[in-house]
Amino acid sequence: MIDKELLAQTVAESIKDTDIFIVDITIGADNAIVVELDSPEGIDIDTCAAITRRIEEVFDRDKEDYSLEVGSAGLTSPFKVKGQYEKNIGNKVEVLTKDGRKLKGTLISVGDDDFTIAIAKKVKEPGKKRPVEVEEPETMKMADTKHVIYLIDFK
Repeated sequence: MIDKELLAQTVAESIKDTDIFIVDITIGADNAIVVELDSPEGIDIDTCAAITRRIEEVFDRDKEDYSLEVGSAGLTSPFKVKGQYEKNIGNKVEVLTKDGRKLKGTLISVGDDDFTIAIAKKVKEPGKKRPVEVEEPETMKMADTKHVIYLIDFK
């Protein structure tokens, strides 16, 4: 069985002194290892290849057979760690809360266990014929969300 702690330590050593952070490390029952990484500038293929080589140096395939996939967290993947929230400050996000609300807005700040998005709402002002769009901030706990994803908008 692959030692997950040793694997996490190996990856952490490989990315130390960089702005890369670990999003997730999973090991399937059939020793299928998936390492998801991210950084404010994104991850390139050369970085993934270097980390793959480092893992293969530590984990001998002759002793234990495994498959290995090292890559960046997908553009449409839900945020899993604080670094992903920080990376997306200023970007549009979609939030699905545990109570079933679906919110779209701009991520404006991130705390230790919460974040704030600016949600555009239409408000009818007195004396105006048409409602105007106003952004209202809403702060929510990360634990109160089912998922938060980067919103791809083609408008």
